[in-house]
Amino acid sequence: MATLLTTDQRQQLTTTLPLWTLSDDRLRRDLEFRDFVEAFGFMSQVALLAESRGHHPNWSNVYNRISIELTTHDLGGLSDLDAGLAAAIDALLPA
Repeated sequence: MATLLTTDQRQQLTTTLPLWTLSDDRLRRDLEFRDFVEAFGFMSQVALLAESRGHHPNWSNVYNRISIELTTHDLGGLSDLDAGLAAAIDALLPA
């Protein structure tokens, strides 16, 4: 079961997820890939990951760019599901 993040946990996200932007009740990350095929391939990986976790991103794709936003709608804010999915998405990317 998902739980909303506390204020302290939200503040820690800037350290644990430095490439994500925290705004209001969302985590956001913008990515740029070499081309559309690479971007779409990454989206396919994230889709499988999200489906396995039962937690899905809000996202958009324009050619080689992807914008990802994570929030837990059912709880009305950021939850441990969002932080976990963001970390898992980061792990899919090369260092």
